[in-house]
Amino acid sequence: MLTHLDNNNNPSMVDVSEKQVTHRTATAQSIVVLPNEVLQHLADGELQSKKGSVFQTAIIAGIMAAKKTGDLIPLCHPLGMDNCKVTIALSGINEVVIECTASINAKTGIEMEALVGASIAALTVYDMCKAMSHDIVIKETRLIAKTGGKRDFKRP
Repeated sequence: MLTHLDNNNNPSMVDVSEKQVTHRTATAQSIVVLPNEVLQHLADGELQSKKGSVFQTAIIAGIMAAKKTGDLIPLCHPLGMDNCKVTIALSGINEVVIECTASINAKTGIEMEALVGASIAALTVYDMCKAMSHDIVIKETRLIAKTGGKRDFKRP
């Protein structure tokens, strides 16, 4: 059964009123592949563009987006997160790994907030670097781990 459909197959917000409040966390990851013409602007672990510090701006954008998830995703519960952290690191050949970890004490999970945070941080990297190259690829966004609720999940 799909959780966002009612008995008449109409869209419906999941009723969490009977659930227990638990501590919930979620970590999502986005990977952005940058071409060499962008990476040549890397200095001391940070990319500089005409718009400013790329990674620092992407971190702020990711946190701001995670806070707005309930406004962006239909039927997603609006949540007041207890914490949200976005990290950005270079990994592998030309890859930027963005991770967003969100946590809350609530009746519903927070994985959508982590996924939105990582996604918007990746889009911000693209936006800030597109003047240098349009060969930037947002390769993947996925849930890495979650705790709390019915079951925990951790990607191997």
